[in-house]
Amino acid sequence: MSVTAVLHSEWLKIRSVRASYGSLLAVLGVTLALTVLVYAVVGGPDGSTDPVFDAFQAVNYAQVAALAFGATAVSSEYAHGALRVSLAAVPRRGLLYGSKVAVVAGAGLVVGIVTGFASFLLGQQFARAGSGLGFGDAGVVRACLGSGVYLMLMALFAAGLAFLLRSAVAVLSMLVPFILIASFVFGASTDDDGGFAAYLPDRAGQQVLYQAPGGPLGAWGGVGVLALWAGGALLAGYAALRRRDA
Repeated sequence: MSVTAVLHSEWLKIRSVRASYGSLLAVLGVTLALTVLVYAVVGGPDGSTDPVFDAFQAVNYAQVAALAFGATAVSSEYAHGALRVSLAAVPRRGLLYGSKVAVVAGAGLVVGIVTGFASFLLGQQFARAGSGLGFGDAGVVRACLGSGVYLMLMALFAAGLAFLLRSAVAVLSMLVPFILIASFVFGASTDDDGGFAAYLPDRAGQQVLYQAPGGPLGAWGGVGVLALWAGGALLAGYAALRRRDA
């Protein structure tokens, strides 16, 4: 099969699996819903001294949907022997794997960028008088684009681990506590942003959402660290796919 045909088939798989398609839509839906809730009720989030990061705090919850998207897009291959059918149609495992990863990345990036811009615009409609932001403010456009990259890398992180563990439940049972709890625990145990917590995937990647990123990484340096986490998971997943029987 040609690369184009395999890419098309992988997109059809995602569209036909409700868990994958629903998780992808939930990235946008959850972010917009929480943004409206927070801004419409109280005029915006409190607790952060960075106004740009305040505008994108809903991404903390959307990332769970992104993880679910990446995990379910892959784990569906291991349900009812579907991977054997896929490999019969595409015997080249590298092509199958690369196409799956490319489709997950493309869908995650497009939905993530749309989510970033839509949630920012929607939130600012309900912002407190005098506290609103515009695209001309420092860091806003970068955060809108960066939120898409961040959500895409989170989806790829989960996808790589799903190839390794063969189960969306196992991946989410491991990643969700790790993302939501480990960063808080390690972050609370360090006196500054230069400790180990700064290199955790979520904390590093979210530096791109700040107007003035702190710590040793900077905005795109943090994204680079998250990309290394995702890349490591994808390499482990590819090794598992090549070595294991379907």
